[in-house]
Amino acid sequence: MQALTAIIFLLLPAGIIYLSHHHNWVRRIGVIVSCYLLGMVFGLAGLLPEQAQGVARSLSEVTIVLALPLLLFSLDLRQWSRVAGRALLSLLFAVAAVTCLATLLYFIYRDGSGVAANLAAMSVGVYSGGTPNLAAIKAGLDIPNAQYLAFHSLDAVVGSVYFLFMLTLGVPLFRALLPGKPRSTAHPAPQGAGEQADEDDYRPLLKTANLLQIGAAILLALVVVGLSLAVTEIVAWLVGGKPSSAILIVSLTTLGILCSLHPRVRALVLSYRLGMYLIYVFCLAVSSMVSLGELLQLDATVAIFLLVVVFAGLALHCLLCRLAGVDGDTFMVTSVAAVGSPPFVPLMARALNNPAAILPGMTTGVIGYALGSYLGISLGLYLHNL
Repeated sequence: MQALTAIIFLLLPAGIIYLSHHHNWVRRIGVIVSCYLLGMVFGLAGLLPEQAQGVARSLSEVTIVLALPLLLFSLDLRQWSRVAGRALLSLLFAVAAVTCLATLLYFIYRDGSGVAANLAAMSVGVYSGGTPNLAAIKAGLDIPNAQYLAFHSLDAVVGSVYFLFMLTLGVPLFRALLPGKPRSTAHPAPQGAGEQADEDDYRPLLKTANLLQIGAAILLALVVVGLSLAVTEIVAWLVGGKPSSAILIVSLTTLGILCSLHPRVRALVLSYRLGMYLIYVFCLAVSSMVSLGELLQLDATVAIFLLVVVFAGLALHCLLCRLAGVDGDTFMVTSVAAVGSPPFVPLMARALNNPAAILPGMTTGVIGYALGSYLGISLGLYLHNL
């Protein structure tokens, strides 16, 4: 049963890609959004048996770990120098926006119990770096399990709503509100494909002439994953704690970028589409874990707190970027990196049809990972002592 579930998850994105080439309404929605919506239907309607939840969780972990280096292999590091300043400035604005709003909400909701301070701390940590920072903030502030679980559950729901908005209405909206810039979307033709590369055409992955390139990309990605897991275990052993997903993401990103410096690795152009297919599987799997039962048990105060921090923070972040002249694509990938964490950056870059946006988004996301725990714990300690 579990093997059948895994096969279904792996093949469904191929079906959606096929439909996108034959039905205009699927193409207009987009493959990413279609996978996300289909997964949410599975989760909210309770169509997946209990044992399938474990399969979905495992697939979401494995696919994103393999996809990240594959997406980075064919990128040109020189593109980063063109947007480095704007991306870092946009990250600073994102962090400032959520910190200000979380602090404001603390003063509105504080009641002497410390709950508001904990919510503010977790909001800043998770929406400047990512979900892995929550565990560190919980430990650092000794946050009760009930508060932590309520926040974590709602974070998944609010994050899903935010991400669907960014992938659909957000793209035309923010490109209209913020200045544009020349975008690099071209990839060289796949070796042996005999045709110009089309990022929406995944047929080259099935051609025997490209098997050598695909095999080399997968093998190199597995080496990167193995080395990253080793680094994660070594760091955990040195600090005497558990392996950190944040360290794993940092290692995967760093090694993937280092590999891309070699021209023969950059020539593995099909690695990008292979990585994107794994992202589609990840999108389907992670969205299928949304539970209707968890939605019905959420605390309204926590919901208001997070909705304001995420969506008012998005508006404030946009305003600051407009005043500073930051372009729309840079704003969107850095926002997704901060709110959704680096693994979601490739999905946003694909919705933008701008592969060059992956590198600044991933880099600022990694910086956010490093800052999120410190900012969250520091703010929480300060607010508790007021």
